[in-house]
Amino acid sequence: QVQLVESGGGLVQPGGSLSLSCAASGSIFRLNAMGWYRQAPGKERELVAVVPRVGTTNYADSVKGRFTISRENAKNMVYLQMNSLKPEDTAVYYCNAAITTKSWARLTYWGQGTQVTVSS
Repeated sequence: QVQLVESGGGLVQPGGSLSLSCAASGSIFRLNAMGWYRQAPGKERELVAVVPRVGTTNYADSVKGRFTISRENAKNMVYLQMNSLKPEDTAVYYCNAAITTKSWARLTYWGQGTQVTVSS
């Protein structure tokens, strides 16, 4: 069993910053690609950013230059630094990880989500 737990959401004014963290735990052999998705009310879940275990990161056009994704493999962590936040960034943010388990299964897991609200 694998768990992803997000933290760091909250309420921030436009132009402000927030940092999200996601901790993976459980029967993990290797964390492969890790990413952040978001879902605003009435909209489909969309990719925000993804970081492979090796290689370059990828961002949604809407967040390029404002958000930065990073990971810390030794701690099974992925982070999302969000700067210059806009009201349209308001959504529930979900951590996602592609994992090779200790039983050699390749599975994708989701966190429970953390609310980010950008409002004055």
